[in-house]
Amino acid sequence: MLDTNIRNQLKTYLERLQQPVELVASLDASAKAAEMRELLSEIGTLSPLVRVRTDGTNVRRPSFAIGRPGEAARIHFAGIPMGHEFTSLVLALLQAGGYPPKVDVATIEQIRGLAGTFRFEIFISLSCHNCPDVVQALNLMAVLNPGVESVMIDGALFQDEVERRQVMAVPMVLLNGEPFGQGRMTLEEILAKVDGGAGSRDAAKLNAKEAFDVLVVGGGPAGSAAAIYAARKGIRTGVVAERFGGQVLDTLAIENLISVPHTEGPKLAAALEQHVREYEVDIMNLQRAEAIVPAGDDGLAQVRLASGATLRAKSVIIATGARWREMNVPGEREYKAKGVCFCPHCDGPLFKGKRVAVIGGGNSGVEAAIDLAGIVAHVTLLEFDSKLRADAVLRAKLTSLPNVTVITSAQTTEVRGDGEKVTGLGYQDRISGEARRIDLEGIFVQIGLLPNTGWLKGTVALSTRGEIEVDARGQTSVPGIFAAGDATTVPYKQIIISMGEGAKAALGAFDHLIRSSAPATTAKVPV
Repeated sequence: MLDTNIRNQLKTYLERLQQPVELVASLDASAKAAEMRELLSEIGTLSPLVRVRTDGTNVRRPSFAIGRPGEAARIHFAGIPMGHEFTSLVLALLQAGGYPPKVDVATIEQIRGLAGTFRFEIFISLSCHNCPDVVQALNLMAVLNPGVESVMIDGALFQDEVERRQVMAVPMVLLNGEPFGQGRMTLEEILAKVDGGAGSRDAAKLNAKEAFDVLVVGGGPAGSAAAIYAARKGIRTGVVAERFGGQVLDTLAIENLISVPHTEGPKLAAALEQHVREYEVDIMNLQRAEAIVPAGDDGLAQVRLASGATLRAKSVIIATGARWREMNVPGEREYKAKGVCFCPHCDGPLFKGKRVAVIGGGNSGVEAAIDLAGIVAHVTLLEFDSKLRADAVLRAKLTSLPNVTVITSAQTTEVRGDGEKVTGLGYQDRISGEARRIDLEGIFVQIGLLPNTGWLKGTVALSTRGEIEVDARGQTSVPGIFAAGDATTVPYKQIIISMGEGAKAALGAFDHLIRSSAPATTAKVPV
């Protein structure tokens, strides 16, 4: 089942095991069970410390558990963890076998200190690039704390359960049978939700921090570049971010980052954070900025956070990026993650054999429709304009697909549902004015981005689109406050442009600090 290269790599990894690991399979007569048996048998031959049993009693079949002999297993895979999830399998084996995780000591102690019983179920799809982060975080928690159990469930393999539990987006996490979270979540985010006292402890630590020379708000490509360029100047630099990596975390293939022919969003985000951490940058993650107060007589601006904490800085660089634009029609928010989706790569497999719509005829919308056409029964693409705006090569590919219908001059007016899930959508023909309806099970919204600048109204000048107005140096309308990236008026929202703008804003902020702190001089008059 494993090719020679992967088999050799896995064997090398398993040499790091420090104690025995037991794999216990619960199988049935299905073809997938046969594949699972083969996979586990191969793994069992790669290390003398790995034992495989097939007498499991789990009701989900096929599935297997990873644990230590003589202990109740706390890591479960209901499905075959290949594709994006293969790394989750490898890490689970290593960590269950005593190999130390690459997590700081404080986080390990926080996990071990959790009191109570936490049974997490994570519905995933093997094509989802966000799912492994969640699976790996919860598996680690299960290794470190006997009160935590982690169960990965492949939605494509357990379709009946997906239907019964109304799972329409992945990753979907349930805690003790109740909804816990949907979408990509880091270990830090999960801990913040289950550890009730973490917020107040963090706020107290943030309030006690000394003022920064440069405080970057946002941890995407622009914020990361700004932090690196500021730190290289030898000045006190901090980054406060709601989610380090930003929108990049939700991006799959990236093929236009110069000198990097191909990468994926989560990999790029991890590389950005690693690069920032090579410098003396204070990273404050999972903190949402709510207001900014320009510098007063003390020369320090204030950034107020949702946690109640306040950070102070001589200069601020705003790099809060953008988010998916919503349709803003009745039913959209009610059925978000219940049929209304934004990531075709992640959630597409959940709609196998069903009817879906894609809203938006730009490159993103057409690419989504092409991808979905290979999975679902039928795709209807709706575009507001009178023609598709995607590149010609994408339009040609789209029109060649037999299970795709394109409707132009269509204004979506509502999302329909039965109270639990999407059942259709309504739209208006912009030429005839006629109201029409399409029966379907999923809607993928691909209509662009909105800047994350609502918290800045009344503080810095914003354009009619809500973008931060900046000059050639990244300076906003307020001295000492700079901005960069997708949140600004700089055209062409691209990763490489955001990086350059972040670097430029940092240089602008450094120049501001030099000039504002330079001692006054008196010109000498020649005699």
